[in-house]
Amino acid sequence: MTATLQTARHLLLGITFVLTLACDPTQARDLGVDPEDLVPVELAGIGVSASAGAPLVLLRHMETGDVVPIIIGIDQARAILMAMHGVEPPRPMTHDLTTSVISALGASLERVLVDDLVDNTFLGMLELRVPGRDEPIRVDSRPSDALALAVRSGATIHVAPSVLVAGEDLDYEGLAGDQVVTALGITVVEAGLDERQALDLPDRTGVLVRRVVGEAARTDLEPGSLILEVNGDAVATPMQFLEAVRDTEQSSRVHILYWRDGEEYELELDQGAGAPQRREPVISA
Repeated sequence: MTATLQTARHLLLGITFVLTLACDPTQARDLGVDPEDLVPVELAGIGVSASAGAPLVLLRHMETGDVVPIIIGIDQARAILMAMHGVEPPRPMTHDLTTSVISALGASLERVLVDDLVDNTFLGMLELRVPGRDEPIRVDSRPSDALALAVRSGATIHVAPSVLVAGEDLDYEGLAGDQVVTALGITVVEAGLDERQALDLPDRTGVLVRRVVGEAARTDLEPGSLILEVNGDAVATPMQFLEAVRDTEQSSRVHILYWRDGEEYELELDQGAGAPQRREPVISA
């Protein structure tokens, strides 16, 4: 047996052991909140703390549209950005490997939970579905790692109300370049000169659609489209797109004007649009 195969075999055995421990409720951390109280959110992107410069993951409340930031590590921020951009590394990185191993074992990552805040530390869990088991398996996890797995697998994300409140006063801003944002199930990036030329986009202010899931995927909006306006206001950057969606009144639908194949189109989506689903291909220029 080669060293590579031995390493893979040991890794599979190790994760199988972890899953076995997770089957024993005495080995698992209890959820910090009743599962019924968890709130669905959408992973909107990566930002930075306006005061400290620390990386943040931005979560969009699917009912109110509010954006909640959570401080994460640089490595996890990079892993989430790579997945949102659809970057496939030449060799599997840690989160890509973990996702592949879960799949190879016949399990699936169904939900990621950010369920508690203890001593200024956010706590998270992976909720796995395993064939032959009626109940899901929950595995304790750092929220940042769990979210990096969610963006790769399409797992839904749910957070405790205390987590939403904890991030309310944390100021954030977009990244300087390399912005990628998801809102309403629509992932957008900056429309640079190379992308405009490759996709024959018009010389107009807008953001480029990279990926579409959920309710938005059932419209005529497609990867390669150029979003021009949200609620009548022009959007020049991905962060402006997110902020325009966030600022839509809760009782109102989000109105989007976009360009595709030489024509302008309009669509309206509820704030709750964008429920994650299994990953689909992204457009590459």
